[in-house]
Parts: sequence; C-alpha cells; structure tokens
Amino acid sequence: MKKSIFTLALALVALVASAQIKKPALMVVPSDVWCISNGYYTEVENMGITTKMPNYKQALQENMGLKLAIAKINDLMAEREFPLESLEQMIKNLEQQHMEDNMTTSKAGNELAESPLDEVARVAKCDIILELSWEVKDFGPKHSISYILEARDAYTAKSIGAAAGTGAQSFSADVDVLLEEAIVANMDNFNNRLLDHFTEMQTIGREISIDIKVFANNAAGIDLETEFGDDELIDVIENWLQLNTVQGRFTMPYASENIANFTQVRIPVYDERGRAIDANGFAKSLAKFLKKEPYNIPAKVLVKGLGRAVIILGEK
Repeated sequence: MKKSIFTLALALVALVASAQIKKPALMVVPSDVWCISNGYYTEVENMGITTKMPNYKQALQENMGLKLAIAKINDLMAEREFPLESLEQMIKNLEQQHMEDNMTTSKAGNELAESPLDEVARVAKCDIILELSWEVKDFGPKHSISYILEARDAYTAKSIGAAAGTGAQSFSADVDVLLEEAIVANMDNFNNRLLDHFTEMQTIGREISIDIKVFANNAAGIDLETEFGDDELIDVIENWLQLNTVQGRFTMPYASENIANFTQVRIPVYDERGRAIDANGFAKSLAKFLKKEPYNIPAKVLVKGLGRAVIILGEK
C-alpha cells in the first residue's frame, strides 16, 4: 500500500513538473531566399558593398500565400502549445518605435547594425525563429509543395534543426492546405528538436556574445590594461563574467588594450522575475558595475540584436 502511494506521489510530482516546463516562444518568418527569389527585398549599401535585405512588410502586404503559410504553421505549433509571436505585429511595433525615435541613428546605429530579422526578433524577444521556404509545383490539374522549415536560435542565428520534404500531389491549389499535407508527418520530430534545444539552454544557459571597446584618447584616460589594485581592467571584466554567467561559461578569442571579444557567453534564460534576458540587458548589468566605485568608468551599450551587444568604455 505504501509503495503504491509513493508511486502515485512520484507520478503527481512528475506531472506538475512537466506542466511547469516553459516552451520556447516561436516566430515564423519567410526565409531570405524566398523573399529575394519572389522580389520582396531592398538593396542596402554599406561600406561600398550592396546587400539584398528581405522586405517582410511588402511580402505580407502583397502575397496572400505567405500569410496563409505563416498562419498554417502558427496553427500547427499552437496545437502543440508553443507560445507564438506575430511577424506582422512585430513589424507594426517596429514602425511605431522608429517613429518615436524619429529614425535617429545616434542612439545605437541600429539601421546599419541590425538586419530586419535582428530588429524584429529583438522587439518580439522570441527564442526560436522558424524560417519558411516553399515552392508550389503544378502537375496538370494537381499540385504539390516542396518546403523547408528551418529553426534558428533567435540569439545566435545558429541552426537548431530543419524539416523538409515534398508533399503528395493534390487537387487543392491552396498553399496552406498543401503545406499542412506536406509538413504534418515531420512535425513531431521537428518539435522534439526544438524542445531539446530549449531544455539544454535552460541548463547550460543562453548563448550570446559581447564586444568591449575603448574610445581612443578617451576623457577617462583608461584602456583594458589600466590597473585597479592587482588587476587590469580586462581581469576585472573576466572576473565579473565568471561570477555572472551560467557555470562560468564564456570564451575570449581576442583581446588587446582597446578591444576584447567574448563569445559563447552563457547567460541565464530568465531573470528572478521570470523575464527573458538578452545580450543588451546582460551587457547593461556589466556596464552598471563598471560605472560604480572603485572603477567609475563611463560606458555606453550599443544594441546589435538579441544575442550581441557592444560596450564602449571611456565616454558616454
């Protein structure tokens, strides 16, 4: 009898624990390849190099197939209880933000520093981006769809996994119907990869990168080799990262007196209030630490997307 009660108690604990596991927030976007091949892009010149950037707003306004495809993927993921962010709503939020900032570039140089996807992801604060590509093929009165649905970590842009295939031929010509018929067989394995990634991330931390730069001839008269007691400034920063990253995980592939790059920086997924932490918030915590005694170092944090931030020391 006692064994049965103990077994039941364990089952109840497991049930409660599983109900409390958070699932990653997702956002479906058309892939760059799909946008460019369908003419939904703008050309941006930076440092003499012309780059084609996807124009999500134009694609959503002009292509009903895209709206149907995104809606269908959202439906399939909602059935599996994944939190979802709307690409269309995020674009509207960004436009409002740009209007409020009056398109000011001095705030953080976001217009040059972030791609459209970086900007959308930062405002949405989703965990995983689902990039969708598809092509409808006609076979007389029948149609089929070939698709690729690739999951990327919204903070690092690293691929988590992908589902791809070609659906059976159908008399339906509706993109959403063809897409559901093609993708549903692979959906559960795909979802499991998303959950495995997010579960691992909650154990070893979310990956970001932080660059430290020092203004040349800055008013504070400091660089990364400036000494504070027995430590140089770079040592102070490393010690702070050791204490504030998950399991002290980070690497420093390059450092000089004026620049230091920290990659594979593992930060907590959520703060003590259950709010998602991004590179910007984490970098601001480091900047606040350096502004205090005994360092008193002016610092400015530049936003470079969800997963990357730059801290410039020496001046505001």
